[in-house]
This record gives sequence, structure tokens and C-alpha cells, in this order.
Amino acid sequence: MLKSIQGWLGISESAPAVEQSPLRDLVNALDRLEPSRAQFLARFAYLLGRVARADEHVSDEETKTMERLLAGHGGLPAEQAMLVVSIAKSTHAMFGVSADFAITQEFTDAASYEERLALARCLFAVAASDARISTAEEAEVHRITNQLRIERPDLTAIRLQYRRALPGIG
Repeated sequence: MLKSIQGWLGISESAPAVEQSPLRDLVNALDRLEPSRAQFLARFAYLLGRVARADEHVSDEETKTMERLLAGHGGLPAEQAMLVVSIAKSTHAMFGVSADFAITQEFTDAASYEERLALARCLFAVAASDARISTAEEAEVHRITNQLRIERPDLTAIRLQYRRALPGIG
């Protein structure tokens, strides 16, 4: 997967080594992650991006929140989190809605319930990053959490934490 990202970024192993760039250093650092961990982080970032894009605009606040959450939950340095979020946002632009179901299902199948619950909390955090959750963002969060098989009491508890930002309540 990361090799394909390198290809997409125009960085190939067979290309002659020019000078080392910060972007190349970051991609190489991501390439050293265990493949299952890299896939987990990529899916996590992609799903955060689904919520950010739900209202057809990814704000600076949403991007920064995604980066912070990915660094915190993924244990990545800030620069790597920024790159993963950027790649996730670009991936959706390339593949769109057709990849949404598959990526969510892959995350669900590979993650524990606690990891899925942590993602659900992060989805709400991204949606509320600008102090207001739009109707489109809330609908997207519910689509994702349904596919993640988050139990209703857990979802209700998370939702209550963000009640002031929810549409029609705040």
C-alpha cells in the first residue's frame, strides 16, 4: 500500500537518488511501519476524512483536528500525521464514494470494538471541530458508526458529549 502511495507521489525506488527531501523522509518513515499498522492508520484517516468532507468542504479546523487525532491515536509524529491526513484527503478525491463502504468494512473487520469506539469518538470530534455539526456530517457519522457496528448505548453516550454542537440543539 505504501509503495503505491510512493508511486502516486512520484517517488519510486528505482528513481535515481537526488537530494533527500523532508517529504521523502516522511514517506520512508511511513514505509517502515508494520503493514497492518500502516493500513489501520490509513483507514482511520480516511474515515475521519469522510466526516470532514460530508458538507463538501474540509476546513482548516477539521484538517488540524484529524492530524491531532491521528497523531494521538496512531502514535505518529505530527509531520507523519499531516502526511497521512493529506494522502487520505487526496485518496477520496481519486476514488470517491466507491471506496467508502469497502474501507469502512475493512476497518471494522480488522479493529477491536474498543478501536472502533475510539474511531467513533474521533468522528464526532472532527465533525464538531468548528463548534457546529452539520446535518450532513451527523448523517455521515451515523452511516459510518452503523457500519462499524457501534452499539446504540455507546453511540448515544458519545452523541451526548457533543449535544451542543448537534444540528437543531445548539
